[in-house]
Amino acid sequence: MKPGRIRERFVGRIAGVGSTSGIRVVVGRWDASPWGAFADVMIEDASGHRVLLAPSERVRDFVAATYTFDEHVVEPVSVTDTADGWQVATPSLSLRLVVGGRTPLGALLRLVPARLATAPAWCGAIDPIARVVMRGVRTRGTAGNDRREWYGATGIVSVDAMAGTWRGTDLGDLRPVDPPCRFGFSSTPTRPSVTSVVTTIERSLPA
Repeated sequence: MKPGRIRERFVGRIAGVGSTSGIRVVVGRWDASPWGAFADVMIEDASGHRVLLAPSERVRDFVAATYTFDEHVVEPVSVTDTADGWQVATPSLSLRLVVGGRTPLGALLRLVPARLATAPAWCGAIDPIARVVMRGVRTRGTAGNDRREWYGATGIVSVDAMAGTWRGTDLGDLRPVDPPCRFGFSSTPTRPSVTSVVTTIERSLPA
């Protein structure tokens, strides 16, 4: 790493789903980060309009400087466990996810030691494979404001069903995340899923 730069790690899970309404939703549920635990949501509708839902101005500013959105909204974001999955709630989004078992790719990821799987060097090495195996998915790339980013996945489980509303519109039934989301250099897997991940972001130190 070059002098004058810092790396920050976000440990948690990312849920990505598509819907019959054309709305695609990506939920970040971060158990550990530079600011503690939090959740955020990225939404892209059928027209391509991209919205960030952030629980605080601090999260909004950091995420908006890393990814690209057409609209930023600061509002409470909660993600809680249910008997069969997740309940995501914000003033503008209600989303229930039914989570299933480990996917075949998730089973393969379990064979890689977590320390190796989350190392930026490993993420860089497997990026050419990820591009071929999973449409729209990258494990390394350049983010906004001269930031570099690595996604280290340690497991994937399926999302088997969903229900919810976005700004009063019914999301409809579960569908693949297709076309891929355009928030940054990488999308979530096309198959609706929850990925356990360590995201490493390298950025310049504040002046």
